[in-house]
This record gives sequence, structure tokens and C-alpha cells, in this order.
Amino acid sequence: MIIVKYILRNHFLPFIFASLILIAVFLLQFVMKVADKLVGKGLGAWVITKLIGLSLGYILVLVIPMAVLIATLMAFGNMSQNNEVTIFKATGISLYKMIIPPLIASVFVAIGLVYFNNNIYPDANHELRILQEDIARKKPTLSLVPGVFSQEVASYAILVREIDQTTNELKEITIYDYSNPPKVNIVTAEEGKIYFTPTQKKLMMDLKNGEIHESDNNQQDVYRKLRFTRHKIAMPAEQFTFEQSAPGGPRGDREIGAPEMKVIVDSLRKIQSTYLTEFKSKISATINPAPNPNREQSGNEYVYVKVEQRLRANQAAMSDVLSRLEYNRKEINRYMVEIHKKYSLPFACIVFVLIGAPLGTMTRKGGIGMASGISLFFFVIYWAFLIAGEKLADRDLLSPFVGIWSANFVLGIFGVALLIKTAKEKVTLSFDFITKYIPQSWKQQEEPNENS
Repeated sequence: MIIVKYILRNHFLPFIFASLILIAVFLLQFVMKVADKLVGKGLGAWVITKLIGLSLGYILVLVIPMAVLIATLMAFGNMSQNNEVTIFKATGISLYKMIIPPLIASVFVAIGLVYFNNNIYPDANHELRILQEDIARKKPTLSLVPGVFSQEVASYAILVREIDQTTNELKEITIYDYSNPPKVNIVTAEEGKIYFTPTQKKLMMDLKNGEIHESDNNQQDVYRKLRFTRHKIAMPAEQFTFEQSAPGGPRGDREIGAPEMKVIVDSLRKIQSTYLTEFKSKISATINPAPNPNREQSGNEYVYVKVEQRLRANQAAMSDVLSRLEYNRKEINRYMVEIHKKYSLPFACIVFVLIGAPLGTMTRKGGIGMASGISLFFFVIYWAFLIAGEKLADRDLLSPFVGIWSANFVLGIFGVALLIKTAKEKVTLSFDFITKYIPQSWKQQEEPNENS
């Protein structure tokens, strides 16, 4: 029991450390991806925080299996480097027994990740999509540049000659008001201020010492001129405010859990069976025309003529049924791919333990650099299999099960074979061959440093 706790403790801290590092990397990538959509929109800190928090849903789905592999490599690499694996073997504890605690722990992690994929991740992904759509609809905050017309407010054109950045006061203001066509109002003022109402629904322009020139395109002979010492204009500002929509509405395939998607797939298959029945009935009616006793033509010639006539008549109807069948098949494959991904990604935690334990023992190095390098290699292989399998399954070239689970099968078999080989004999994995590619000049420079 003490050995079990010791092995698990060696895994725990590297797992937490690797998870935090990978989350930080993925978050940085996400922020860089959406930064251009956030700049200049005046979003509050809570909205930005919520956006980043919701993005953790899909990040955790990717990070947890990766962190399991890195932690396993670091734990067994450290134990091998400190000759603890050799000591365990000398006391009768084989590598098979040493791998049991992290393997059982990975099963619990996989179960937790399955629950997360089906209950938490879909809701987080749904809210993230709605929040991103709400942010996309929000226009940038109003920006006035001295000497340049601003047309960011609908039906208004605003020109300001001078702007005091400290007091936010405007001078020599000209406003073209097209909000009430066919009338056009031109408002000029010596100075003023611009601000939003507390509800952020209106943009107020508080003007002083100016004139209002009013004209009507339908009445060319009518012109009005008003002078004022103070005048306020209320302009619409809904496009500058952020209003978050409530969760709801239709959900995509990545916004619902596997049980709900199975219900949708069952419904699609029932619809598919009705399409097939309709298609078969049209084919049967085409190749089996009703007999016509008054027809003087002989049997075969009569059948050929009727088949040709019915083929032309039913061509459009059959083409429509075929297109509906094709669309239905693609929808079924798309949902089945997502269903299998809900379980295949968590199962990768178990596969990566099978790979990480023997590799960590072979490398005899428990540093984060070595573990990250080896992990990156297997991550690339895993995601290449996963992406290729998903594309082939969507095109109906592979079944969704084979396409999504192929990465686990291939790497799992490789991990078991590697585990058996490492348990039977002492195998050391060295990367000294890389030194062959180091230039001789670099080696010569290193030798005097080592002697000194």
C-alpha cells in the first residue's frame, strides 16, 4: 500500500503541473485567436473573464489526456533515473504491478472526463457560442477624430474640429441629422459634450451656442434656421452596448451530450428507412409498369418503352429522394462521430499510461523537457489519426467507430507491446545519436569550457 501511494504521489504533482502549463498554452492561443474581435468594443472585465472561463470547456477535453502522458513519463522517468524501478524489480515487484496504480487512476480520470464531456462541456460550449455571437454583433465604441466625419451612429454624421482629451469637451461641432427623411438637419455649435445615458441606450450630445439649419427635400422653398444657447440631441446607441442573450435555442452537435445525440440518430435512422421505402417503391413502379391489353406492341418492346417513359417522369422525384438520403446519411455520420469522440478521448488517458510507463522507464529521465518532447510526438500521431478518421467517417469512407477509435487501437497495441518488452528485459532509450548532427566547431568550443 505504501508503494502504491508513493507511485501515485509521483504522478500527482507532474499531472497538476502539466495540466496548468497546457491550459496556459491553450488559453494563450485562444486569446490570440479572438483578440482582434474584442479590441475596441469596450467590453467589461466580467465579459472577458466569462469568455475565457467558458473556453476552458473544450481546453480541458484536450489537456487532460495530454497531462496524463506527461505525468506518466515524468514519474516513471524519475523512478528509473533514481534506480527505484530496479529496486522494485529486485524485491519482486514487476513493471506490470508498478503500472497498476496509475492505470486504475487513469480509469477514474477517464470516467470523470466522460461525465464532463456529456454534462458540463456541452453547456459550456453552447454558452461560449452564444457569447461569441453577442460580442460579434456589438460594434466598436464610438471614436471621434478631430477634423474627420464619424458615421458610426446610424443616420448621423458628426464632425468635431477640436477634442480636449482631459476634459472630454468638444469644440466647433457640425452634425448632419438624416434620422427623419426627407428632412435634413444641420446642427452647428461652438462647444459641447458627448456621453452615454446610464442605460447605455442613448448617446447624448449636449451642445452650447449654436444653430440648427433645417431643410426639406420635398419642399425646396422651405428653410428654417434656429439659434440656441443650449441644445441636447439623443441619438440611438444600441449598437454600442453589449447585451448578452440567454442560453437557449437550437444546439449544434458539440453542444449536446451523447444520450441526446443517440436519440437524434435514432430519429434520423427512422427517417432514413422511410426514404428508402419511398425510393424502392419508385424503382418498383418504374421497372414494373401496369399491363396495357390494348397495346399492340410485343412484350419486351412494350416493357422497354414503358420503362423509358417512367424513368423520365420519375427522374426528378428519384433525384430528390437520393439527395435527401445523402444528406440524412451525412447527418447520422456527423452525430455518430461526436458520440464516439465523447468516449474515445477519455479512453486515451488509459492508452497514454500504457505508453508512458515503459517509455519513461526506458529514457531514465524525468525532466519536463524530455517528457514534453516525447509527448508531443505521440500527440501529433494521435491527432493525425483522429482528424483523418473524422474526415473519412464524415465522407462515409470509414465507419465512425473505426475512424474515431483507430488512434486508441493503434497506440494501445503499441503501448502493450512496449510494456511487455520493457518488463521482460532492461531496455534503455538513448538520444545520443543526436550528437552526430552537432557541428564539430561547437564540440571543440565546449571542450575547453569543460576542462576549465
